[in-house]
Amino acid sequence: MTAADRLLALDVGTQSVRAMVFDPVGNLLARTKIPIEPCLPGPPGDCEQDADLYWQALGEACRALWQQPGIAKDAIAGVALTTQRGTVVPTDADGEPLRRAMVWLDRRRAEGLPRIGGRWGLAFRAARATETVATFQAEAEANVLARAEPEMWSRVRRYLFLSGFLVHRLTGRFADSIAAQVGYVPFDFKGLRWAAGGDWKWLAVPIDRAWLPDLVRPGDPIARITPAAAEATGIPAGLPLIAAAGDKACEVLGSGALDPHVGAISLGTTATFNTTHRRYVEVIPMVPPYPAAVPDAYSLEVQVYRGFWMIEWFKREFGAAEVARARELGVDPEMLFDDLVAATPPGSMGLVLQPYWSPGVRIPGPEAKGAVIGWGDVHTRAHLYRSILEGLAYALREGMERTGRRSRVPVTEIRVSGGGSQSPAAVQLVADVFGLPAKRPHTHETSGLGAAIDAAVGLGIHPSFEAAVAAMTRTAETRDPDPAAHALYDELYRTAYLRLYRQLRPLYREIRRITGYPPEA
Repeated sequence: MTAADRLLALDVGTQSVRAMVFDPVGNLLARTKIPIEPCLPGPPGDCEQDADLYWQALGEACRALWQQPGIAKDAIAGVALTTQRGTVVPTDADGEPLRRAMVWLDRRRAEGLPRIGGRWGLAFRAARATETVATFQAEAEANVLARAEPEMWSRVRRYLFLSGFLVHRLTGRFADSIAAQVGYVPFDFKGLRWAAGGDWKWLAVPIDRAWLPDLVRPGDPIARITPAAAEATGIPAGLPLIAAAGDKACEVLGSGALDPHVGAISLGTTATFNTTHRRYVEVIPMVPPYPAAVPDAYSLEVQVYRGFWMIEWFKREFGAAEVARARELGVDPEMLFDDLVAATPPGSMGLVLQPYWSPGVRIPGPEAKGAVIGWGDVHTRAHLYRSILEGLAYALREGMERTGRRSRVPVTEIRVSGGGSQSPAAVQLVADVFGLPAKRPHTHETSGLGAAIDAAVGLGIHPSFEAAVAAMTRTAETRDPDPAAHALYDELYRTAYLRLYRQLRPLYREIRRITGYPPEA
């Protein structure tokens, strides 16, 4: 190892921007956090943020980091960046934003677009994928913006995700990691490159190939920090920026889930179940796996879109007492919510929740809605809260089982990370629902750690990803499943939960037809 062997990880999330320093064995030496609002005020369903706010918050986080004791700039060997996925920044030729960033939480759609025809249209009909592709078109931010803001769209010369926008601010190069391309762009997920000229994705979105950044494999150098970026952030000019990945892929790597039998659960705003494979596998047909944070690999991901957002929803709608009490005690409200879990038995006395609070693309489909069944006069807020955690765990277990069937690799270990992993009750509940020991990594900053692992390999501090994961990840706690709780959950899961969506789907379609929500593509 060299004298400069510290790793600077920049994590630009939905609700905060963090700057972290890790050592070569994965210890978090320092961290700063700048809270940000996910969305600026606007119409319901819109979610936009000033793109420059992310850059300003990143500079603030870095400058605060250098003020911490023991953090020397000359000890930093390199930098890696991970960001929220799917947030779009259209810019001019110089990389200056033409409008606010369109955040991944935005729910606007481009309705009434013509369906793709010709041989592709015939192929989609044969595969029963016409509605899936139409949903792709309707959800694509490029289509929404091109239709709503034609004058702005005529001036677009670069179409970047937030990661690519910040890479340009840091280095002056229009480039991005392959593993950050998660969203509605013409990307070949199997080939891990921009789609070929004849691919249907170019027909689905009005994006010019020249607008897209150069792609760099995770672990490879992108460019060096410019003097202008050094002045804004305090990061030494000339340090290499190493390609990392989107935040979920970095969480998987930071959890140590490098082998396909290890499942990584992220209890974040969007809850996910991921496994890392070297083979391309579509867990849901026509829905591709995402690029992994290691080169030439795929992250098989199943999402519960609203995930731990539902905890925020519960806090806002039903948790005023805990929020007020937490303020008096000077603690996080989630600590008191764990008391609600402790006050109720496994299974929430028959209350079963299906966590599809937002429509999906295929499974669940665009008609999907959430459901809570089994209400009785015994149920309280505590039962509802526990049923949210249980419903999320059921959905993630279903994702694990689907992944195992499609990949033919059974999952035998699970790691739990993300903000929700700081709740012992949530981690125990996951173990009980899955029937597997739930291992919590030594740091909940697994996204930043995953980026640091990319940097460590790219800088030669570790010779391989296998060596870096072995050196930099470890388990802080293991929660074993309670046999009685697992037996109860297993029966509820198999006899009630797995049947919910299939049996309610026709009703969801009728509700959609009558009310117009969710809107059809």
